[in-house]
Amino acid sequence: MDMAKLAAEHGLERVGGRPSLPEYVKELWQRSDFTLTLARYRIQSENERNRLGMLWVVLRPSFSALIYGLVFGFIMKGVGARPDDFVPFVIIGVFSLEFFNSSMNGGAKSIIQNASLVQSLPFPRIVLPIATVLQNLLNFMPTLALMIILSMIWGSRPSWDWLLFIPLVLIFWVFNQGIAFIFARITVHFRDLSQVIPFISRMIFYTSGVFFNLNDMIQKVAPGWQPFADWHPLNNVLAISRGILMKNMTVPYEYFFNLSVWAVVVFVFGFVFFWRAEERYGRDE
Repeated sequence: MDMAKLAAEHGLERVGGRPSLPEYVKELWQRSDFTLTLARYRIQSENERNRLGMLWVVLRPSFSALIYGLVFGFIMKGVGARPDDFVPFVIIGVFSLEFFNSSMNGGAKSIIQNASLVQSLPFPRIVLPIATVLQNLLNFMPTLALMIILSMIWGSRPSWDWLLFIPLVLIFWVFNQGIAFIFARITVHFRDLSQVIPFISRMIFYTSGVFFNLNDMIQKVAPGWQPFADWHPLNNVLAISRGILMKNMTVPYEYFFNLSVWAVVVFVFGFVFFWRAEERYGRDE
């Protein structure tokens, strides 16, 4: 007897089976409250045992900016490569890249660190990387406010350009979410990748123009590589953010298009890529 055919005749579905993509999206939407609650709970649980609590959300990137700024500030000053207004330049770079790195690192671990939850409850597994990136977005909001305040101390003044942070953060969020989808699935198949991700983060961190102007550097060293800078998604984010906040820089509006293309392509690919392995999450590979 064909057991699969018999089950289908009686309306039974295979446990842990992968639903169709439209049905998957529908199930995800039905669990939106769970996703938001999970993100908020994680923020609270990660900081409640510390004496300073939620203050660490802004202290962590602040200490990183201070350390990197001091070290690289002296180095780059010595070789004559330090950008003007270096303090806000580094603050914007470090604070913005913190959102990306935490989303990539957290997304990569979102399934393997919640194996017991995945094995015990039926829900779209994609909820986990979504909740992780949403958590990082909520953490980024006070960091963004502090970034604006610190930029004002170094001469930035309120302008209508500040409203550009609304579409910028939304696009950046979508891009980071796609990255989290991709790394979440790959890490399930290749557990050793979790050991390599910190090195990937550092490589991206040091090559995205956090401490130097990537466009200026390429123009001096290899002008033919300008398209690399123009289509580098993280350079797009940093260039737009600095154009919004720094008084001696302008907003490269064309980078909104470039970043949007990256965000849509990476998100759609990442979503489908993750969904196709839905049946494998929580099982021994």
